[in-house]
Amino acid sequence: MAFVGLCDCNNFFVSCERVFRPDLERKPVMVLSNNDGCVVARSNEVKALGIKMGVPLYQVRDLVKRHNIAVFSSNYQLYGDMSARVMNILRQSAPDIEVYSIDEAFLNLDEMPLDTLQPFARNLSARIRREVGIPVSIGISPTKTLAKIASKLCKKYPKLQGGCLMYRPQDVEKVLSTFPAGDVWGIGRRSNAKLLSMGIETALGYYNLPQAVVDRVFNLPGLRTWKELHGEPCIGFEDVPQDRQTVCISRSFAKEMTTLEELDAAVSTFTAKVAEKLRSGHLCAQQMSVFILTNRFREDAPQSYKIMNTLFDVATDDTLEMSERAALCLRQIFRPGYAYKKAGVMCTRLVPKRGVQASMLDTVDRSKRASLMDAIDAINKVEGNYTVRLASQGVMDQFSARTMTSRKFTTSWDEIMEVKV
Repeated sequence: MAFVGLCDCNNFFVSCERVFRPDLERKPVMVLSNNDGCVVARSNEVKALGIKMGVPLYQVRDLVKRHNIAVFSSNYQLYGDMSARVMNILRQSAPDIEVYSIDEAFLNLDEMPLDTLQPFARNLSARIRREVGIPVSIGISPTKTLAKIASKLCKKYPKLQGGCLMYRPQDVEKVLSTFPAGDVWGIGRRSNAKLLSMGIETALGYYNLPQAVVDRVFNLPGLRTWKELHGEPCIGFEDVPQDRQTVCISRSFAKEMTTLEELDAAVSTFTAKVAEKLRSGHLCAQQMSVFILTNRFREDAPQSYKIMNTLFDVATDDTLEMSERAALCLRQIFRPGYAYKKAGVMCTRLVPKRGVQASMLDTVDRSKRASLMDAIDAINKVEGNYTVRLASQGVMDQFSARTMTSRKFTTSWDEIMEVKV
């Protein structure tokens, strides 16, 4: 029997903050979204207070004050670096891994003997906690769907010591009997609504449905999930990440923008970030979209959502070329008299950089531009974001209002932890 593991970092953003603030262990902690708008990560103590994921901060300010909740703005540089450290240990420990998200990765454990899997999971969990400081839950099972469920058991039962092997049918059925169907990977809100209408609330109820019923009601995706719950692998393991289909940077502003100059600086900044992401992924974009929208929650203000698409003759990752085109798009969709709350830049129709089709009519010196982009990326990587930037981007990232951000303990010499002896 082949096995797959799922390593899931517990309350990841919160755990990253606690690594450098050990005084916050077992105390309520939560992390906010961009511009300190909504709750995006909660410690178990915050969850116990009934604070839901995604709730706006202003709605829970009384609870924050009453329970002395430690609140942090998002620190994505810190989280990204801590994630890389966890993934590096996983790569050293497993034959292959598939990074699923910033805080999750699947492990290919096909070649490992059955009697070594449980100790392997617990030892690996302990190593990550010791070397990185992040608590993780590692679930091991014959399928990805079951491995995800097994990892959730680790979070619920500390006695599992961060590692859970689940493969015997009787054990699987026992776990599924109390596991909500809506929490199963692959069962979305619509499918869960159908199950509830059928009187099915647990994963075991779905598990016990006849295959013909699942096929008829939930179609191929639902049947795939059903088979995975029965221990039949239907979701392949990809140790090589697939090429991205889109790259998007968008942001809700701390305050509404009413002038073209303000939006121009925001769109220029987002375009530069998108171009940098393309280059880091060795991709180029054939199409780019710029969009702006007003605050839909303001009933006293006129509403607008506009988007403009543009095609490049030659697929590109060039910040200068893309920013010039984004500025033209913005001027097509901007309307005076509106207060814009959000903007974004999205690139689609992505192609590998090595496979870009050239054009005889191209007026851009691609070789020189590539060298320039490489130099900008190298400087910004060493000296920090925005060290080299376009004049149109304005001053640093003036569109963010993250007022409670922790230090970049692992990525900036100026913010490294200080120890007094």
